[in-house]
Amino acid sequence: MQTEISTTFIIFGGSGDLAHRKLYPALFNLYKRGFIKEHFAVIGTARRPWSHEYFQNIVTEAIEESTNDTTGVTEFASHFYYQSHDVTDTEHYKALNQLSDQLEEKYQTHGNRIFYMAMSPRFFGTIATHIHDEHILGRGFNRLIIEKPFGNNLESATVLNKQINASFDEEDVYRIDHYLGKEMIQDILPLRFSNPIMKAIWNADNIASIQITLAEQLGVEARGGYYETAGALRDMVQNHIFQIATVLAMPEPKNLTAHEIHESKQAVLNSLVEPDAAELAHDFVRGQYAGDEDTLAYVAENQVSPDSSTETFIAGKIKFGVGPLAGVPIYIRTGKRMAVKQSVVNIIFKNTTNLYDDASQNVLTLEIDPTNTISLVLNGKRVAHAGLKEQRLIYEYEEHIKDDVPDAYERLIGDALVADCTNFTNWHELKSSWQYIDRIEQFWAQAGKKGLHQYPPFCMGPKEANQIFESATDKWI
Repeated sequence: MQTEISTTFIIFGGSGDLAHRKLYPALFNLYKRGFIKEHFAVIGTARRPWSHEYFQNIVTEAIEESTNDTTGVTEFASHFYYQSHDVTDTEHYKALNQLSDQLEEKYQTHGNRIFYMAMSPRFFGTIATHIHDEHILGRGFNRLIIEKPFGNNLESATVLNKQINASFDEEDVYRIDHYLGKEMIQDILPLRFSNPIMKAIWNADNIASIQITLAEQLGVEARGGYYETAGALRDMVQNHIFQIATVLAMPEPKNLTAHEIHESKQAVLNSLVEPDAAELAHDFVRGQYAGDEDTLAYVAENQVSPDSSTETFIAGKIKFGVGPLAGVPIYIRTGKRMAVKQSVVNIIFKNTTNLYDDASQNVLTLEIDPTNTISLVLNGKRVAHAGLKEQRLIYEYEEHIKDDVPDAYERLIGDALVADCTNFTNWHELKSSWQYIDRIEQFWAQAGKKGLHQYPPFCMGPKEANQIFESATDKWI
């Protein structure tokens, strides 16, 4: 049975959409699993003038919207308290500290505090500074969970990191990337390192290329203002895609400790092959979704400039200089208003010389969303005929196991509770990825709208995304 962990959660942005859809259901699931039980409290802070009782009703609604099993929700919600809070007001931090002290005594949380930044990123540094200056840290453990984006370039990320490290040691900072909490992403290391078949062929001698696709059908919706400052490159590539690529390409760690895993990831990130100007022009394609009679174009969305040059799609090619996949092209693409909602990794194996002229390439597919499946395309004999046909072997969870797959936020908050930082992003990884992303952003800024391709809604991006392949016979799967 899971041992209960005593703590007070302080959630900045407690009235927001992320807290409602993800954090409160995740905490409820951790409550049902015994991570938290009697000795915990949650303080939600935001500008809205809510009462404790109203906040508890909001939390209850969030649980009821997320699950049919609400057993114990009333007792769970009774541990939630609310403080109307202006993150720039020093006096509000003093009041927050007083409430934290009261709840720590009431629920016997032993001075342990977890701070969760679930609000606009522009306030992350302000909050961290006030936590330090107003002595908000508890007498037990103090951990900070911070949402993306962590800065919007290397310079701003460096400033933010200094502000945060003034309050928290690096080992107590949990920069959350919810893709690292997804079941299929967490299955990559066991797949690579516990299966002799996979371990033997997971190298540049056998793998021709990798494709990573993170596609969304939705447009920017109500996030136009944020997206104008981010774009697909910063919003999806700098974090999610780079983390997936790193887990696929990292050398085998010495052991499965968080330190050794991060060391292996850092080794490949440090070896990112920097593209020159010609490669930036050819190997990175950006697009922006157009509209039709039923769908708004990006430039017509709320809070979006009519002459915006922000990309809603990017395709590109990255390479690492070290590790088992050194030199192997990793093709990436992500975008909004695409044909399907899907997160998938395809590992394409080299076609070696064999007796059969019509042999297809073997492809290992990891479907992250919407299903957790692994499939392998092999060549087999056509039934009752000469020649070969592609055959697909599929691994998927049994129905009763699917119900036990934790949500990414549940898993990652649980990891923070037990001080396991394996599936979070450390500063050195962020620094390396921002250096690479900044180079692309600077090239695009000089080009302006030149090279920004329009694509119709509900397709897989602009046709120019097909130009990035090294072989004329390669294509997106």
